[in-house]
Amino acid sequence: MSSIQNVMTTDVETCRPDETISDAAMKMKQYHVGAIPVTQEDNLMGMITDRDIVVRCIAEQKPESTPVSEVMSSQIITAEPDMDIHQAAKMMAEKQIRRLPIVENQRLVGIASLGDLAVDKQTDAEASFALSEISERPEVHH
Repeated sequence: MSSIQNVMTTDVETCRPDETISDAAMKMKQYHVGAIPVTQEDNLMGMITDRDIVVRCIAEQKPESTPVSEVMSSQIITAEPDMDIHQAAKMMAEKQIRRLPIVENQRLVGIASLGDLAVDKQTDAEASFALSEISERPEVHH
């Protein structure tokens, strides 16, 4: 069986907790991503998403200078590099997450997205199922 490390992205752009949401947004634009892991000395502290910026910052009229640590999600689901790719796809569907940080001893070593899973022929169907589960309204979620 294939492990998640075979499809994960290892060149991951990160933010520090003390960077501003403006810095995070510029990185999202530059790297064409909607989520950035927040790390301190490679230790994963959380994730900041474009949705976090909109809902927890702009909607609450916080300034662009607000530190990432004030709006990031700190309770995140992670996996280890040797996790079976099928287990990862199932977990992403169950937890309704699109991006899965991969950590080893609390250190960020990569990130796996539904797109990464869809590229692998063995997990393409599972990625499609995960996306349908994530996109489904909570009241009809299986």
